[in-house]
Amino acid sequence: MRTTVRLDPDVASAVEHLLRTSRISQSGAINLLARRGLERTPEPSTVFTQRTTDLGLTIDVSNIAEALDHLDQLDPS
Repeated sequence: MRTTVRLDPDVASAVEHLLRTSRISQSGAINLLARRGLERTPEPSTVFTQRTTDLGLTIDVSNIAEALDHLDQLDPS
């Protein structure tokens, strides 16, 4: 397949480095870099875990305003 692409400076630099250090064509260098990218396994993403704290109280959250007032009374700041 023949196509025109615009390479970002860092990718162009990697292609130029391959051209200087190995005896492959520009297309070969781009294909090699693309294959390396395809072979990489993605980094595992960090899983969000909600932290909870036992307040030692039972708060009825059906009345949000009352629950917030109660929590404000517990806040020392």
